[in-house]
Amino acid sequence: MPAKPKAEKLNLLSFSGKYRILHSTWLAFFISFMVWFNHAPLMVIIRDVFALSDQEVKILLLLNVALTIPARIVVGMLVDSYGPRRLFSGILVISGGLCCFFALAQNFQQLALARFLLGFVGAGFVVGIRMIGEWFPARQAGAAQGIYGGWGNFGSAASAMALPALALWFGGENGWRYALLCTAAISAIYGVFYFFTVSDSPKGSTYFKAKKMGAMEVTSKGDLLLYLIMSIPIYGALGLLVWKLSPVGVAWFSASMSYLLYAIIAAIYLVQAYKIVQVNKEVLHKEVPDIFRYRFKQVAILDLAYLVTFGSELALVSMLPLFYVDTFDLSPVTAGIMAGVYPVMNLIARPGGGIMSDRFGRKRTLVVLFSGIVASFLVLGQVSSDWAVGVVVAITLVCGLFAKGGSGAVFAMVPLISRRMTGQVAGMAGAYGNVGGLVFLTVLSFVSPQIFFLVIGAVAAVVLVCLFLFLDEPSGQTAEVLEDGTVQMIDVA
Repeated sequence: MPAKPKAEKLNLLSFSGKYRILHSTWLAFFISFMVWFNHAPLMVIIRDVFALSDQEVKILLLLNVALTIPARIVVGMLVDSYGPRRLFSGILVISGGLCCFFALAQNFQQLALARFLLGFVGAGFVVGIRMIGEWFPARQAGAAQGIYGGWGNFGSAASAMALPALALWFGGENGWRYALLCTAAISAIYGVFYFFTVSDSPKGSTYFKAKKMGAMEVTSKGDLLLYLIMSIPIYGALGLLVWKLSPVGVAWFSASMSYLLYAIIAAIYLVQAYKIVQVNKEVLHKEVPDIFRYRFKQVAILDLAYLVTFGSELALVSMLPLFYVDTFDLSPVTAGIMAGVYPVMNLIARPGGGIMSDRFGRKRTLVVLFSGIVASFLVLGQVSSDWAVGVVVAITLVCGLFAKGGSGAVFAMVPLISRRMTGQVAGMAGAYGNVGGLVFLTVLSFVSPQIFFLVIGAVAAVVLVCLFLFLDEPSGQTAEVLEDGTVQMIDVA
């Protein structure tokens, strides 16, 4: 039996070869998140300048994530066909233009349209997953993807820390606009830089493209049915957004407009379902050779896992400051500082989850981390005002370590399912992360924070059972077909 090759240690101080790609790509993701969330730290100023109501502020926050859900699906398909270099560069340049639109807005309607369109930049995350998957072998996939996701995710925290000070430095009534325009310029300039300094895959390596556009390819009838079922929550989340903007929620849409939008979303799903069947109609008539098969349940379980890990992160980032204020009667400044530590942990937790996945196995790592997620959220569900603030903050941080580590472990496995469809797998998982955030925040609007924590813990427990019973550890090799018809085997263990 041949000796197992020794895993090469990541050399993060190197800026050549695949490490240059890693650093260039996490920085692209960092900038995309900086632009996506650049409104949040300046929202107090924007609210005062435009005399926005609380309802209008809520609408802007909802619109900022609305487009991201379908955009991640679409961008996943595009990156598998056209490559990450062009896609990420294009997203950054276009986002720079949209950010200018938002910075120069003159009324609420323009603010709302710009914020809706800027949800598109959140899809950039998917592109980098494919890029890193091309450059790093399976034995380093977790660590590299974790660094990409964890360090890039810090872009939202960078906006929170830097933009208010930048707006103050510019001064005057338009200081906030100049601060936003700076992020727009950074995004557009770096998009051009990225295009000319990276390549889609290492020299001599083949960039495998999806065979068909419009939907993910599956390899059995059962997988086709599961794909159709797993697509429903994505469109359901869009319906939930419409519901929150309807007269039942913040009343931005009229009842008739809401019903029209529900019908449009349902129609889009039916069209997509038809496209899924058309792309995969061959599996209805003949079996796919074993060498080219993968099991869609792997994708489905990773989708649900990311729904919990990233969904809970989005929800907690949004609610923790107010939770600390209401529960412990802290000042907004103190509560903001305590809550601000939570997203910063992405710098270490997400890479840590990826490294654990490389070292101890994909399935085992996810099971351990989800066990921690379940336990920590169940403990948070018992918190009351009698608890010591420091203890509650510490428990929240432990919860964040498990959840963010889980995100790193999910995307340590995503690139190992099917090389040519990595973008689509990442896009679907990424969309489910946003679905989770929307669903959990909707739950929070009806229940106490304690029940909210318990709901996340319960959902995580269900996913933990699925991980334990149904997730398969990647092993052996996957097969892709070269342009000349020969088959290339790719290690995934």
